[in-house]
Amino acid sequence: MQFTHFDIDLFLRNHWQKAPLLIRNPWKDWRNPLEPDELAGLACEEGVESRLIMAADDRLAMESGPLPETRFGDLGRDPWTLLVQAVDQHVPDVAALIAPFRFVPDWRIDDVMVSYASDGGGVGAHFDQYDVFLVQGLGRRRWRVGQRCDSATSLLPHDDLRLIADFQATDEWVLEPGDILYVPPCFAHDGVAVGDDCMTYSIGFRAPSRAELVEHWSEHLVDAMPDEDRYADPDLKRQDHPGEIAASAINRLHGLVLEALSDRTAFARWFGAYSSQPKYADTDWQPEEPADVNMARALIAAQVPLCRNPASRFAFMAQADDAVTLFVDGQSFDCVGDGAVLARALCGRGDLMVDPALAGSDTALTLIAALIDQGSVAFDEGE
Repeated sequence: MQFTHFDIDLFLRNHWQKAPLLIRNPWKDWRNPLEPDELAGLACEEGVESRLIMAADDRLAMESGPLPETRFGDLGRDPWTLLVQAVDQHVPDVAALIAPFRFVPDWRIDDVMVSYASDGGGVGAHFDQYDVFLVQGLGRRRWRVGQRCDSATSLLPHDDLRLIADFQATDEWVLEPGDILYVPPCFAHDGVAVGDDCMTYSIGFRAPSRAELVEHWSEHLVDAMPDEDRYADPDLKRQDHPGEIAASAINRLHGLVLEALSDRTAFARWFGAYSSQPKYADTDWQPEEPADVNMARALIAAQVPLCRNPASRFAFMAQADDAVTLFVDGQSFDCVGDGAVLARALCGRGDLMVDPALAGSDTALTLIAALIDQGSVAFDEGE
């Protein structure tokens, strides 16, 4: 699927992380990529994160999946909403929805959550800490967007949902199939189904918090630090009061910490691996036997597609002399020459016809074999 009328540069300049935007059906030919029954089936599967939110007595209640197949027949007439995370990893047509939004770097993309709601169903007024595009797939939904929120915003008491206590709507729209609502981080919003068979596709983005980065980067550093790497003061001088922590000691201690945290090269490599860790690693493609390089060579020559595991994350960082560091599922690979060419291609799309010329490249074949062995790619032999 592709957009036919959507000015990306104008959007990035005026709205990205600044202001909500309603985009009326920008698609060349919108088609709902998933049937409601298929979504319900996913919610019943082990390893798929799903939630069922029901309205009763002016209060929302939540159940977590996997749900029994009989659950949907017991819901009654009260409004309800089904939410299923990472549907793009299970349904290729849903994964295809991401392509038009790749003007945002891939490492920022989280997943596609799909919701189905009966008439009046919704999840309540809330705010997210990340950008989201809300694509109306089927039926109609009334969206209200309100104030910008933060950690001081009052929330209603609830065990499972973060609902805003004082929602103040400033804009309101009814979305039809194919319409898109962009909501920046921290803007309050509330969507309610207008009629039955309402499906919405939420394309969410990752925004690591400062606390998350400091915590995990520090943990990574600590794991590699030798015990003898300690505070030292061989130039110690007598001070006026033994109870004082001197400014010189603080400067040295502070420098000890900053020196470890400020290695940009090490941080870049760590972040590439950290950000490529799969969110849901249940799609296991690891082979029972190690990859056969000669078989890979033959499959490339025969133009058999090389496919990415839908649960895997791929990214790269450019290095000097056209080299790249490839990051896949938490692992890093230093790539030069043909390996670098292949790495960039793998980060470009899900299914790849590898250049037949690479069948003779040991560098490229070694990289493919390593990725097959860790379950990140596989040749589609049509079995």
